[in-house]
Amino acid sequence: MVWLVGILENVLLPFCLACLIAYMLEPLLELNQKWLRVHNRVVPTFATLIEVTAVIGSLVYFFLPSVLDEIAQMGEMIKNASTGNSAMQDTLRQLQQWLHDHLSLKALERTLEARQIEEIVQSGASVVSQSIDLVFHTLEWLITFIYVIFIMIDYPHLMRGFRKLVPPRYRKIVYRVSDDIKVNMNRYFRGQALIASCAAVFYCIGFSIVGIPLAIVLGLLVGVLYMIPYFQYVTLIPVAIVCFINSLEHGGFLMTLGECLIVYVVSQSICDYILTPKIMGKALGLNPAIILLSLSVWGTLMGIIGMIVALPLTTLLLGYYREFVIDAPSRKATHN
Repeated sequence: MVWLVGILENVLLPFCLACLIAYMLEPLLELNQKWLRVHNRVVPTFATLIEVTAVIGSLVYFFLPSVLDEIAQMGEMIKNASTGNSAMQDTLRQLQQWLHDHLSLKALERTLEARQIEEIVQSGASVVSQSIDLVFHTLEWLITFIYVIFIMIDYPHLMRGFRKLVPPRYRKIVYRVSDDIKVNMNRYFRGQALIASCAAVFYCIGFSIVGIPLAIVLGLLVGVLYMIPYFQYVTLIPVAIVCFINSLEHGGFLMTLGECLIVYVVSQSICDYILTPKIMGKALGLNPAIILLSLSVWGTLMGIIGMIVALPLTTLLLGYYREFVIDAPSRKATHN
């Protein structure tokens, strides 16, 4: 089974992704079905997809122009710095001069001329392969969208069908495990999604107060990555790059970066010490080392989806191990 899943990974991934999307949209679909007062799920399904598309489209409509303007401003900053028209700090000027002195453009030209024919052939093959990959990726997204529609329409029937596939002698334990997974997933995703939304708001406000370009984009990026524990700190790299580009025009790189670090400290303190205990409680209670290990293991097994569901699944497995392995002898002794 493991070998077969590995062979069919590219085929199963769109279906699994569609199942996850349908699972996330199921509460909204049920709400639409209740409001529309229909038993058929076709109309609520398309109503749900239209609502989600409208929300995403509204966000893009409101935020995309400002994002494009900020990107254009950053491009102008880089252009001014390269032409010497900006008031660069002495440290940045020294860095630019060092790069100019140590990077020999003539040597680079000779290298390119020696490999010109080889690179032309390789670039041609690369263009063909990238075009084929683009077509296949487009088809995968189209297939995923079709999967989402059909799964959302028949979601209750599919869930009942999966449960009936379990042999009768194993149904008791399998049903219990599946119900526990469902409860843990619902509690974790709802709580974590709420915390991630609050974190996105905090970071957007903080970055906007600091005044760095792309503040909204970076704040939303932190919120999205907050769904995976500790991954929000990966955004320190693009934040540092944006601070550096901003300093080319206005100076004060270290000061701006320090203010952004204060935003991280304040936002993380609010999320970790105020929101998480109130929203999530002590449902997970995992050691940070165990959290990182579970992210690595589930990420290797299931990719990005595995990293998202790593914590609830690890907590559930540890709970079952404690119940059926550690506490089993004591329960048997009590019964005897």
